[in-house]
Amino acid sequence: MIDVDEREGLWMETTIKINMSFSKKYRSGYPLLLKEAVVNPDKLVEEGQILNVIDEEGTFIGKGYYGLQNKGLGWIVTDKKDDLVDEGLFRRKLIKAFGRRRSFFENERTTAFRLFNGEGDGIGGLTIDYFDGFYLINWYSEGIYSFKSTIVDVLSTHTAYRGIYEKKRFATDGKYVEDDDFIMGERGEFPLIVKENGVNVAVYLNEGAMVGVFMDQRHVREALLNTYAKGRTVLNTFSYTGAFSVFATLGGAEKTTSVDLANRSREKTAEHFTLNNVDPSTQHIIVEDVFAFFKRAEKRGDRYGLVILDPPSFARSKKYTFSAAKDYSGLLQQAIRLTEEDGIIVASINHSGVSRKKFRKMIDQSFREEGISYKVVESHSLPDDYQVDRHYPEGNYLKVAIIKRLGQWNEE
Repeated sequence: MIDVDEREGLWMETTIKINMSFSKKYRSGYPLLLKEAVVNPDKLVEEGQILNVIDEEGTFIGKGYYGLQNKGLGWIVTDKKDDLVDEGLFRRKLIKAFGRRRSFFENERTTAFRLFNGEGDGIGGLTIDYFDGFYLINWYSEGIYSFKSTIVDVLSTHTAYRGIYEKKRFATDGKYVEDDDFIMGERGEFPLIVKENGVNVAVYLNEGAMVGVFMDQRHVREALLNTYAKGRTVLNTFSYTGAFSVFATLGGAEKTTSVDLANRSREKTAEHFTLNNVDPSTQHIIVEDVFAFFKRAEKRGDRYGLVILDPPSFARSKKYTFSAAKDYSGLLQQAIRLTEEDGIIVASINHSGVSRKKFRKMIDQSFREEGISYKVVESHSLPDDYQVDRHYPEGNYLKVAIIKRLGQWNEE
């Protein structure tokens, strides 16, 4: 990795070639440099290299940088031949993104949102989140981290801030680099309490990769608060810190049951209830494998008026391995069995490899195999602050269907 203090003057370009079978894909605007698409990867020596991207016939495709991230070798950040990938380009893209979110800063009921969303705002591998005066920068490769000084300078000079934190998500195992996450400004006092549609949410910028809430589900939690939770008993599976349960309770749910395998989920969920003046002892908070819970609950004949199904893309426990792409339909079938007639299922999947069309087929298959009819009453994708690139469908990863479970399936 190029040292961030040595970045100035090192905006030199290395030319890499794209296999002709991928040329059309990239000329259409696809931004992620896939490993299998690059013909001469030997040219990639040090993460942070500036890349001039052409196909094997010499047709210009774009310019970007080298940074190892999942299936990619880096990102194309401009398709303009005369552009230089330099401080000026980064500055323009960042400032443009900040301007798009101007209205979010003015919303006193929601004080946490995404300020910059990777390739959706023109620089893949980088996200910046805002938490009531504090910023969190997520670096997804050593390559993008090479531009730290430029990015932090733009952020600190073009926004008002209390403190800036970072997460280095480029450990060799693809997870998280343990380090002091503080960059500059004042250190926060945690939990930092932010607002989401008027509800208190606890955020930790100093406790590893996870901060305590997935902000991309903001609209879904709002739907529970305003429309779907009232008068219902709620089962929140893969509940993490219990945010869905809190919103459901404040939306008039009779009682919530939150289930997650992580030991921390009990304390974090109780904290969220307490922050919103709800006695956590009045709710069920269960630390258990969701798959085991489903089996026991079905055996007992438990039924819920609202079931929230928002699993990770991949999960592993002692007895179970779950892949959303392969196993979501079966998981949804289990949820259907625990849902009352005329009850609601919030079915959510965040796997970038599952298209919206495939997700709807999964839903249909699950209900058909259970012999139950249904109606999708509301659908959600990423909220507006999660800007997406239309040429990169993987970036529009979130698919949510709010489904009403009806009676027995009628083939007519």
